[in-house]
Parts: sequence; structure tokens; C-alpha cells
Amino acid sequence: MTEIKQGDFIKISYTAKLEDGTVIDTTDEKVAKEYGIYDENGRYGDIVIVVGEGNVVKGLDEQLVGKEVGFKGEIVVPPEKAFGEYDPKKREIVSIRKFPERPKPGQRVRLGNRVGTVERIIGRRVIVDFNHPLAGKTIIFDIEIKEKVEKLEEKIKALFVMYTGLDVEVEVSDTTARVLIPKGASLNQIFVIGKYDAVSKAFKLLNIDTIEIVEKFVKEEENKLLEAVKEE
Repeated sequence: MTEIKQGDFIKISYTAKLEDGTVIDTTDEKVAKEYGIYDENGRYGDIVIVVGEGNVVKGLDEQLVGKEVGFKGEIVVPPEKAFGEYDPKKREIVSIRKFPERPKPGQRVRLGNRVGTVERIIGRRVIVDFNHPLAGKTIIFDIEIKEKVEKLEEKIKALFVMYTGLDVEVEVSDTTARVLIPKGASLNQIFVIGKYDAVSKAFKLLNIDTIEIVEKFVKEEENKLLEAVKEE
């Protein structure tokens, strides 16, 4: 069997839950729907991560090292290696005037560069908890390590999915990678920002010297699109 080490690209599936059995995250669409956490804009199915690169919480990252491809079981992550211990000092009283509109208990709000949860509203004062919603919680992962990704093209594809959320096509020749991006991706703000992270990680982790990012337009397809628009 293949043992997992730092820097490996691996394909996994998982369901994460709390100690009381509450499911908080999953790669399985059916499970997400079953437990009421389905996100219609989310991606479901096996995911590729790079071990040791912080693609998952620290405690899970650490415990993947030494496991073997094919591992299927439970990994328990304590709060300090998941989303941190709960800190009562991060509960603050904020004037309601700081909010653009009247907040509601349970609402996630941004104040400056911090994000918190509205706990209570007392008159003109709002108690906001700036702890992560899962702070102080032990996270239990039911996980399966499906395979170790070996092909350079697949690794680059995975990095672009991780950091831009988009699927790309990749061709590699020697130490040059040609990344074909979906039409319109160059106007997508998330892609524009995320591509630099994807490229940076590729240079750090892979034997690649040059990355060409290409957005392809086909004359015949574009002409058909223009004709369709005119007909409308």
C-alpha cells in the first residue's frame, strides 16, 4: 500500500460531524441533503487536497500523514487543531449604530475586518461573538483516502479548483504547463485573484517553470452566439 506523506496530492471523501452527531460538512451530495446542509452552489464529490498545505484543518492534515491509500475510518480532531478553543473575551458589546441595518440574533455580520455572530440585542446594544462558530468543538471526520494523484496535469487541475473554484484543462510539455480556462473566466473576480495562488502553489510544489493561462475563443462559436443575440 502507498503511505501518505507531506506534499502528496490525494483524493478524499469525507463527512464531518460534531460529538453529538450533528453533520456540519460533507463531500457527499446525498448526505448534505439528508442532514439539511445542502448548498446548491457548492461542489460535491471527491476532492483533491495537498497534505500539509492547509487545505483542511490542521489536526486532519497532521493525521493524514502516515495513513495509506485505501484508508477508510474515523479521524478525531480536538478544538485546538480544528477551529480553536472558545475565547469568552471575543464576545463584545457593539452599538447598533455600527450596523447598516438592524441585525438579528444568529446573523453573521462583518465589522471592519472581523466576522462574528449576533448573539443578543439589548436596546441599542448588540452582543457579537467573534469566535468561529465551531470554536471549542471537537470535529470527527469519517474519511476515505481514495487515491494518490500522480499525473502532473491532474495536480495542476486540482490546484486551480482549490483556489479558483473552476475546472480547467491542462497540457504539460517538459516544465511548461498550458492551462486552458473556461470562456469568461478572465472576467471572474474570484478566478482573477485565485489564479495567482494556484500558480504560486504549482511553482512551489511541482516541477514546473512556466505556466501559460489561455482563454480560447472559436470564431464559429462566437459568430453563432452573436447571431443568436441578434435574433432575440
